[in-house]
Amino acid sequence: MNDMDWLRLDRQICFSLHAASRAFNGVYRVLLKDLGLTYPQYLVMLVLWEQGDLPVKKLGAQLRLDSGTLSPLVKRLEAAGLVRRERSAEDERSVLVRLTGEGTALRERALEVPRRIMSATGFDLAELVDLRARLDRLTTALDAAAETEARAAD
Repeated sequence: MNDMDWLRLDRQICFSLHAASRAFNGVYRVLLKDLGLTYPQYLVMLVLWEQGDLPVKKLGAQLRLDSGTLSPLVKRLEAAGLVRRERSAEDERSVLVRLTGEGTALRERALEVPRRIMSATGFDLAELVDLRARLDRLTTALDAAAETEARAAD
């Protein structure tokens, strides 16, 4: 491969991941419409269904979202009656996000989403587990590289 081949779009793993992400979003858009959720809102709900009440800061860390992105998501979920925000009794600077009864009940309706996503991929469970593990390794490596590059730039 010559040096100029490295700059071809079809050689960029980042673009392949970007295209796959956009394709996932397209499928999720259709599947989540009946739940009244956007994909980012669905991610917030997944974390809350799994972990229960969380401070906004911890929720943001789980989802890799800053507060400027997360706060409007949580506000829309609150307006939809799925969550409520409350100041922490221990630290009034901290805001807890709690599921409402309606938010908890939505989990049952969401159970079909992962099955339909798996079907849409055309992958079997073992392939998806392997892909997830590889993507997790990739994310870890890229996070470490970004930290190294940032330190070198300082």
